Order: sequence, then C-alpha cells, then structure tokens
Amino acid sequence: MSTPTPIPSACDEVHTRVENRIGFIELDRPQALNALSLQMIRAIHAALDAWRDDPQVLAVVARSLHPRAFCAGGDVRFFYEAGRRGDVAARDAFFTEEYALDHAIFTYTKPYFALMQGVVMGGGMGISQGAHRTGGMRIVTETTKMAMPETRIGFFPDVGASWFLARTPGALGRYLAVTGATIGAADALYAGLADAYLDTSAIAALIEALAHAPLAGARDVCACVDRFVSRTAPVAHRRQGDPLDALSLSAARGWIDRHFSQPDVAAILASLESEAEPGGREWAQEAIRTMRDRSPLSMAVALEVVTRAEGPMSDCLRRDLDLTRSMFDHGDVIEGVRARIVDKDDRPVWRIARIEDVTRAEVEHMFVSSWPLDGHPLHHLLG
Repeated sequence: MSTPTPIPSACDEVHTRVENRIGFIELDRPQALNALSLQMIRAIHAALDAWRDDPQVLAVVARSLHPRAFCAGGDVRFFYEAGRRGDVAARDAFFTEEYALDHAIFTYTKPYFALMQGVVMGGGMGISQGAHRTGGMRIVTETTKMAMPETRIGFFPDVGASWFLARTPGALGRYLAVTGATIGAADALYAGLADAYLDTSAIAALIEALAHAPLAGARDVCACVDRFVSRTAPVAHRRQGDPLDALSLSAARGWIDRHFSQPDVAAILASLESEAEPGGREWAQEAIRTMRDRSPLSMAVALEVVTRAEGPMSDCLRRDLDLTRSMFDHGDVIEGVRARIVDKDDRPVWRIARIEDVTRAEVEHMFVSSWPLDGHPLHHLLG
C-alpha cells in the first residue's frame, strides 16, 4: 500500500489526501460544525479538480473528522456581514464558488461517497447530495440530522437542493423546503435523499478497509463500501422538543401529500387549518405553528424554487445564484440571520408579516435575474 499523498491546500480546515487510490476529503472545522468558508470551498474544489483525470485516483470519500456534524451549511456570518456592509462582490464570490463546487460534485466522473454523520444542513447538502449521481453513495448514520432549514432565517433552499427535493415522492420535497423540518436516517432513505445506512461505530472500520483493500478499479471501491452499509435504517430517534418531527415521513405522508401539494403557501396553510382527521389535526397544528414562525416570503420562494426544479442541475444553480441577490436585496435574510443567529432575540420582523399577504407578483419578482444569460457567473455550467 502506498503512503498517503496529501494535496497541497492553503486551508487548514479541510484535509485532502490520496490513500490506496482513494481521494479523502476530511472536514475539520468543529467549532462551526464544519460550516463552509470560502477557503474550504476552494480547497475541496481544487482536490476534486486534481483527482478528476488522475488514473491513480479511483473514487472520492468526503467525511467529517468530528462526530457532531458532516457540514452544518455555509458560513452564514460571512455572507451576513458582507450583506450588512453592502459588499456584493464578496457575497457573489462566495455563492458562485459554492454552487460551482456543488455542480462539480453532481457531475463528477468518479464515484463520490459522502459520509453524512451528524448535522447535514444547507451547504452540507450541497456537498453530499450529488454523490447519488456519480456512482457513489449518500451514507447516513443513526446521528444524521438532515434539513434545508433556510426559511427559518429568511433564505431559501439553495445549493441545488431544489433539484433533489423536487424528485422526492409525492409532496415530501415541498414540505421539507417550506417547513425546514429535520429528518433522520430512516426518513432520508424513505425520501430518496440518502442511499445507504452505516452505524457510526462502523465508520472507522470502513475507512480502514478502504485504506487496505486491493482496489483495481472503481467497482472494487463500491464493493468494499457495500460490504459495510445497509439499504435500510433503524427507526430514527426523534428530536425531543420538536413536535413536527414526532412522526416519520412515511407515517405523515398522507397528510403531507394532501396539504403540501396545494399551489401556494396560503393554500397550504388553509388546507392545514381544515385538517380534521384524528392524529392529522395535531400534526397539522404543529405544521401551522412552524409556518407561522418562518418568513412568509421565503416559504413562498422555497415552494416556487422546488416547483421550477424540473430542468437540469445547472439551471437550478443559476437560479439559486439569482435568488441570492434577490433575497439579500428584497427579502428577509439579513433580518432573519440577525434575529436567529447574531442577536438571538428570536424576534424577526419579516418584510411581509402574514403568509396570506404574499402575492404572486412578489414571488415572481424574486426570480428576476441580475445577469444576462451569457454574462451569468455560472453560465458555463452544463448538466
């Protein structure tokens, strides 16, 4: 077996190396739950570029060196501060490079495996969900806490997540986008947002096996991983204090499909308020309470971005970048981050206070691009 070969990086929060013909990407920013900084994004992308055409690299494994989180998202404080000081160039650079990385993973030509241990939210979904398209796997554990919780801070489910949410069964993707509900391993598998399950106690053994197994090709890597994972998961432990997550997606599926298939957020709310089925009424009331806490405009945008995600991933990511401009210029993200993360008073004053007052024109306005198509920062993305 060859000695591990590190890939040079100016970022000490991401370690990249090649061992036994496998490229390892290891996130190491525990104090921020591996939230992605611009330097981390660049380090990951540089490694993927170096390995893409290297015949000595058969596959890529992305994981965290810390059990609490795979990746909790993007560096929210960075783009909040950039927005506060009006530094549009810095903000655009962050999102442009983040989405370009997500696309590189989605279109990668070698199997990419994401070990989704602990918190997997926002940007963490961006660097994991694409594994499904590469011949690799999205692997969840008993500690996985997966969500696109952006409506809570006045943003929207970005990083191309709308492409995956739009392809979940029934109205699950619309529900997850609007409410930002957190799901565990079993629900992720049920929704098609994960491919396999691995208990955290087996992660070290898997990494050790990959480092020593005889590997002649990518199929050998996949076979090695297959020996450790399962296609089903034990019933996930629900988070205490979060009643909306008290039921599994499969148990709530009928109610989710009934209510979240409605054409807009106001209609979803009205449908939930009409729920009278035993058990469904209690679930619907929790969903209503959650929605009343979120940004009305952000929920409307979240629903629309999933609705529009039937095209290629490249279109979704260009649309996401357009929306970052709109959400900072005309939306609630600055106020949402202030209230939830910076000041932590938990009292956001949303620009449109009531769900019922969000108009179609307001939603359409958010999707207007700031760039011509041939001048778009992500115009070069294909597929």
